[in-house]
Amino acid sequence: MNIGIIIYSQSGNTNAVAEQLKEGLAASNHSVKIERLKPVEQGEKKNETVQLEVLPDLEQYDALIFGAPVYAFSLAPVMKDYLQQISSLGGKKVVCFVTKGLAFNWTGGNRAVREMAKICQSKKATVDGTGIVKWTASSREQDITALSTKIEGLFKQD
Repeated sequence: MNIGIIIYSQSGNTNAVAEQLKEGLAASNHSVKIERLKPVEQGEKKNETVQLEVLPDLEQYDALIFGAPVYAFSLAPVMKDYLQQISSLGGKKVVCFVTKGLAFNWTGGNRAVREMAKICQSKKATVDGTGIVKWTASSREQDITALSTKIEGLFKQD
């Protein structure tokens, strides 16, 4: 299966998770590519759509994994704007994950990942799973391993 991992990563944490996901999926004989969303201008302006350097071509992928950090208790605006710009996900299999710096459950992880999934579903995607990695938690490596195992199971080839 050809899988695209489309991420926005400010500090590199989301990218680190994406790299581990890529490694695990590639070991299961999937073709996997990470594409990073990069805004034209750094810094986000309120009430303006974030302009990206390049919009990834999603048609080339059989399945997609979207990843982004939690930003101010919500989904990072770069990922939100990107997902809203997609015209259709045409029934593609999708998984969404977020990374967050605060370990407490009430700090936006659930809200952000639900928002990602909802936007993807509105674009006709089949959202098969979601995940949250608490970056500062002592269980960070366990969170990443659990997410990798979950995603690898969703993309298991018969």
